[in-house]
Amino acid sequence: MLDAIYIHIPFCVKKCDYCDFLSFKSTKEERKKYVDFILKEIELYPKYNYNTVYFGGGTPSLLEPSDVKRILSKLNINENAEVTLEANPKTVDYEKLKGFKEAGINRLSMGIQSFNEKFLKKLGRLHSSHEGEEAYFTARKAGFNNISLDLMFSLPEQTLDEVREDLEKMVSLNPEHFSIYSLIWEPDTKFFEKLEKGEYKETDNDLEASMYEMIIDYSTKMGYEHYEISNFCKKGKEAQHNSKYWRNEEYVGIGIGASGYIDGIRYKNKMKFTDYYDSILIGKKPVLEVEEVNEEMKEEYRHILGLRLLQEGIIPSSTEKYLEIYKELEKDGFIEKKLGRYVLTRKGVFLANDVFEKLI
Repeated sequence: MLDAIYIHIPFCVKKCDYCDFLSFKSTKEERKKYVDFILKEIELYPKYNYNTVYFGGGTPSLLEPSDVKRILSKLNINENAEVTLEANPKTVDYEKLKGFKEAGINRLSMGIQSFNEKFLKKLGRLHSSHEGEEAYFTARKAGFNNISLDLMFSLPEQTLDEVREDLEKMVSLNPEHFSIYSLIWEPDTKFFEKLEKGEYKETDNDLEASMYEMIIDYSTKMGYEHYEISNFCKKGKEAQHNSKYWRNEEYVGIGIGASGYIDGIRYKNKMKFTDYYDSILIGKKPVLEVEEVNEEMKEEYRHILGLRLLQEGIIPSSTEKYLEIYKELEKDGFIEKKLGRYVLTRKGVFLANDVFEKLI
């Protein structure tokens, strides 16, 4: 049953130095126009009843609460739905956060990335450590009782102690959920340029593994459940929307460059505003490319995505191909069987990419 929608808001005040996401600078008028077209694109899809709504970006918190309300008013949203908006601390204040809450947002995902001024500057973030903390407390004051924070590690010249300090600071804030990602060196970013010039170096593999191990051990000790490779939560506070991706469930993707998965077809929207707008003006979905997911691909996605859910795992496939792979992975200590489902072992979590490669 399709009950999820992702809405891409591609605007940022400035692109961070490590980021390769589709994002642009914009004026208030351009953002209003974009929302007008979002509403038109939504009309091109059936009236699904949504259990999760996710505003991603970019920086969705650049939108006015009134525009978020316009979008949400266009959707059929179930009573207890999770409605998430990604927010940059530099773009919100009490009035705006209160407006988002009143518009129907009930979960915030806040991009903190670090509490260390040195690394915030390296990352090209606009906010200071103090502003990140203040934005979190302001969100609480505005009535948000479901907040997720994003943190990064394995940054250039970052030490294990510096990762621990960031983690301890974040956990002390007591968020319901947090995501913690190691830096990915994406081509066509300022970070990658500096890597190629020798100004930055990649973190040593053993040090990065120690950082990740410390993150897992400290977070679980502090009462958080490590429920997905990069995600931790308090009991019952898993990211419902993202969990649908990991369970390989279908969803609508709206907005420039957005991806979706409907009726066995994965699709990606057009990447240029003119192309995106022109398609919608003639009443045509602004799809750039599609991929038909056959049964073999569907099974592959199910295994790779499902194993990311560390408590849930997946029910083993009955096909000979996967049974053989799972026997080998189990023998090598990467996975184990719990209550009839395969889950990654601790070794498998640390070497998850190697496990996934075997399943492709």
